[in-house]
Amino acid sequence: MAQKLKFTYVRLITEPYLTQVNRWPKTGRHVLAQYDDQSIVVYQAYRTIIGNFAATHGYFGGEFSFDRMSWIKPNFLWMMYRSGWRTKTGQEVVLAIWIKRSAFDEILKAAVHSSFVSELYLDRSAWQTALKHSQVRLQWDPDHDPLGTKLERRAIQLGLRGRVLAAYAKDWILNIEDISDFVQKQRQNIKSDCTQLITPRETVYSVFETETQEKLRLAAWTE
Repeated sequence: MAQKLKFTYVRLITEPYLTQVNRWPKTGRHVLAQYDDQSIVVYQAYRTIIGNFAATHGYFGGEFSFDRMSWIKPNFLWMMYRSGWRTKTGQEVVLAIWIKRSAFDEILKAAVHSSFVSELYLDRSAWQTALKHSQVRLQWDPDHDPLGTKLERRAIQLGLRGRVLAAYAKDWILNIEDISDFVQKQRQNIKSDCTQLITPRETVYSVFETETQEKLRLAAWTE
């Protein structure tokens, strides 16, 4: 297979954590992310052989499994909590992945909640049918601060499978950056006051389609 040509992309834009935390919403469901008009950054963590392949080639292949669900997270600190700041087994390589914003919007549009939401589905049977046939699973979990403290704000993660996963892995990616060294350095900067901690600059992602807003049950937010 020919190697995919990588786009020349700016590196992650970063800011002091304390500069950002004061402008983030404290409660509610929000998609926190680094994005522009064309792209959005999502994060994944893998064992070395999978992570190195992706960072080198600019797409997922090799020992990457297309037969299981793969979860993406647009919120850096949520990824850090789930990977233990890359200390958990099998999550040693942390990747920042730029994907097409239009593709991310399609992912959100196709998502089905991983648990039953009575306001959105006719009944449990209808929800289970939608979940069975969906290529995207949506999950809201409590967000966490750098020290691992649970927050009132909810963080999103999206599970991809089937044709959506195949498109994500090969066609929707603009660039992949191995940020493991950055993560390692910032893990050492986690102190009780977090004054030295640097994180990717993130803001609340704008979802313009009303139907998708309602399905995601996003909280209202204006900066």
